[in-house]
Parts: sequence; C-alpha cells; structure tokens
Amino acid sequence: MPKFAASLNLMFNEWPLLDRFAAARDAGFKAVEVQNPYGEKPDAIGKRLQDAGLELVLINTPRGAPEIGGRGIAAIPSQAAEFRRLFDTAFEYMQATGCRMIHVMAGTHPTASEAAFEASLRHAAAKLAPIGGKALLEPLNLYDNPGYFLGDFDMAARIIRQIDLPNVRLQYDFYHRQRRHGEIAASLEAMLPITAHVQFAGTPGRHEPDVGEVDYGYLFGLLDKLGYDGWVGAEYTPRGATLDGLGWFKRWG
Repeated sequence: MPKFAASLNLMFNEWPLLDRFAAARDAGFKAVEVQNPYGEKPDAIGKRLQDAGLELVLINTPRGAPEIGGRGIAAIPSQAAEFRRLFDTAFEYMQATGCRMIHVMAGTHPTASEAAFEASLRHAAAKLAPIGGKALLEPLNLYDNPGYFLGDFDMAARIIRQIDLPNVRLQYDFYHRQRRHGEIAASLEAMLPITAHVQFAGTPGRHEPDVGEVDYGYLFGLLDKLGYDGWVGAEYTPRGATLDGLGWFKRWG
C-alpha cells in the first residue's frame, strides 16, 4: 500500500496547527502536508516537524488577496511581481522545513492566462532547482472552485509538456479528477510519468476515503502496481473527530 501523508490544514483540526504535528505522529503518520503554513513562523513549523520526526512533503503558494480571487495569483498577469514576492516567502518555509514540493496556485480571475501561468511556473522552477524542489500544478474541479483557471487535467498536462522542465510536475488529486472528469484509473496510468504527488478524498463530500463512490482500495493497489513510490496526501475534511475516522488508515496504511 502507498505511503500516506496527513493534510494538517484539514485533518487534526481539533488541535492548534503547531500541535497537529505530534497528533499526526501519534496516529501513525510519517509525513504531512500543510497547504497554508503562513500563519506560523517557518522556524516554528520546522521545530515541530523535527520534534515529531515527520517529513513535510507539500505546501501551497500563498493565496493572494481576497479581492483578486483568493485562490492563488500565478496565472494573473497583473500579479507577476507580487507572485515573485510571495514565492520568496514560500521559499523561506521550504528552506526552514525541508519541504521540496510546492503547489503553484493558478488563481481565479477573468484576466488569468496560460502565458502568465507558464512564466510563473518557470520562475518557480528556477528558484527551486538548486534545492531539488518541484513546482506542482493541480487541476481543481470547477464545481467546488468555480472560475479557477486550471480546471482541466489535459490542460495541466499540456502546460507541463510545453514548459518541459524536470521539476515542473502534476499534482494528481483523485477527488478533483472524479468530480471534474471521472476515468481515474485510465488517466492515472497515462499521467503518472508527469506526476510527482497524489492526493485523495472520498467522493462526494470530500470526507474519508472509505465512504463514497470511489473504490480507493482498488486505486491504492493500482498505485502500487504502476510503481508509484511517492507520498499520497490525505486531503479530506473528517466527517467527525479526526481519530474516529482513521479506519481507512488502519486498513490501507
């Protein structure tokens, strides 16, 4: 079975963020994601990771101001300078925590463009290359994220191939794929060569993976069959208490 990472902005939210690292370790996780770490100082997060013996596998770029959509700014032409400034902030967190993958959030804005997004991704890739970091594209389903610029998996794959850099890769989220396109297994096999990180949540509802319309036992087995050896992020909102919903982790973890 795959190696699972807990998403600490969604799971273990019964604890303050800095206390979630120990809680995740105590539940059996060896790695975590923190999509939005920016409410705490980089060194504070680094210390909690070290104390808990956890690996931080993923953060997101800052979302940007609410008035420009609040879901990232990488694809918004007028925000190019602000993207670079905020990426420098994100890079500080990566250096302090040892995280080496970052989801570059495209944004939700009528002026968003593929050219601006590619420029931002190239900037991110160049900044990350000396530390062995990767810039990730994640297509988000448009039902939950109306107007988001990167709402299509084929578009993400095309951008990755156009940029043609080894550290610009796909973040493949089973939940978003099911909500947006379906056909998870076939597309996973086709896109795995450009995929650096995988995530999941139960569908519908974005809760635990052992309830819903997707057979996650099959998909986790397929990841093994296809030779995927990266982390698999549990990016879901628990239906109730986090610990009460970890039956799936005991079963597949």
